[in-house]
Amino acid sequence: MDLQKIKERLTQLQKSSNTSNSFWKPQPGKTQIRIVPYKFNKDNPFIELYFHYSMGNNKTYLSPVSFGRPDPINEFATKLKSTGDRDEWIQGKKLEPKMRTFAPVVVRGQEHEGVKFWGFGKTVYQELLSFIADPDYGDITDPIAGRDIVVEKQTPAEAGNQYGKTAIRVKPNQNPITEDKEVLETIFNSQVDITELYTEPEYDVLKEVLENYLNPSDNEDDTSNESSNSQAPTNTNTTKAVSDVSDAFDELFNS
Repeated sequence: MDLQKIKERLTQLQKSSNTSNSFWKPQPGKTQIRIVPYKFNKDNPFIELYFHYSMGNNKTYLSPVSFGRPDPINEFATKLKSTGDRDEWIQGKKLEPKMRTFAPVVVRGQEHEGVKFWGFGKTVYQELLSFIADPDYGDITDPIAGRDIVVEKQTPAEAGNQYGKTAIRVKPNQNPITEDKEVLETIFNSQVDITELYTEPEYDVLKEVLENYLNPSDNEDDTSNESSNSQAPTNTNTTKAVSDVSDAFDELFNS
């Protein structure tokens, strides 16, 4: 037995478990939470990160754009949008990294579990910023005079859509995060840097991901063709668009 490989696998599993425990996801119904100051940026608790979703393998990749670094997928998307072709512009928009914002929170009644990161989309982010910009509310994350937030999660069936719906309501009363000094110290001292929970892929790795997305393997092509033949005729416009995209990729990276 290769003990080194066993140890490496154990470390991977432990890291995966720790990462999972570091995030909070709203469950159906109402949950009361509190956004707390972020230890690694006390001036702003909101962390904006950019991701590539479903790049042909159902994996999510953190984009280097999050840190102002080059991203080959984003570069390719920019090139497509600049061609003047409508289909390529649509493809470019699809390939752009999408922003998701995170904030450190404690869940009321579960403060002993420490700080977790809550990830949300543009709509919720704008609502939160609107409350903070409103002088009647101000800094809702203030440790002493901040405000709790009620997060209501509706299931897809309740919301009448595919993904469900998340709504927020900022409580009118101001209150401290906690009256317990030790708990407060734990909340601040136990925070982790969110960038340590996500691995930023190297440039060449993302380039390979893009190549595989644009040019699937022969096996995937065969499967796709079988599925297409059994369900519907091939769309020649779609085929042309994919071909144009592949040509643009070759021009960008192989010239």
